[in-house]
Amino acid sequence: MKRRALCSIGAAALLAGCAGIGSVTSDVSSFGDWTAGRAPGSYAFERLPSQQAQAEQAEALERAATPALAKAGFRPVAAGQEPDVLVQLGARFTRTNASPWDDPLWFSGGFGRYHRGPWIGPSWSLSWHMAPPRYEHEVALLLRDRASGKPLYETRAASESSGRADGATVAAMFEAAMADFPRPAISPRRVTVPLSRPAP
Repeated sequence: MKRRALCSIGAAALLAGCAGIGSVTSDVSSFGDWTAGRAPGSYAFERLPSQQAQAEQAEALERAATPALAKAGFRPVAAGQEPDVLVQLGARFTRTNASPWDDPLWFSGGFGRYHRGPWIGPSWSLSWHMAPPRYEHEVALLLRDRASGKPLYETRAASESSGRADGATVAAMFEAAMADFPRPAISPRRVTVPLSRPAP
């Protein structure tokens, strides 16, 4: 069974779990037509209507992406000024619950267990073995030229873990997604980014 949240992750999910991990490894795919010699310049986030309706979640996603944009050379547009590029963000977080019924041979080590007892012949005992849930995370950025509306650079990063993605994990994934900017690079490729968390 899968539970999905598409571009509408709650702020609590960005702040929970995933402690004790020193880095995040993501599968990154990047595509673009960034003009050679063009500087990163200033940017502003552009929210889709669904994101405008969920401002708290959109702000949490933007906070996670801001360090990655800064590391790539972008700066937030000054008040009253027009940005050079518009940035759209997306995210998907999926939880997968393992079930013994997923395995066609569940009786061999999942739901039921067969064994030989002290008496002649086999006996059965009933047991329940559930694997821990898996979490799949994906973030995406689209950079567009503000003046023309032309898409300039599209990149996404995907990872999975045994725990929810917190703000530090999502920030590391955005950093992985922008690691090769402005080059498209080989897609997909694996990028590992150290986690940066505030001291307790």
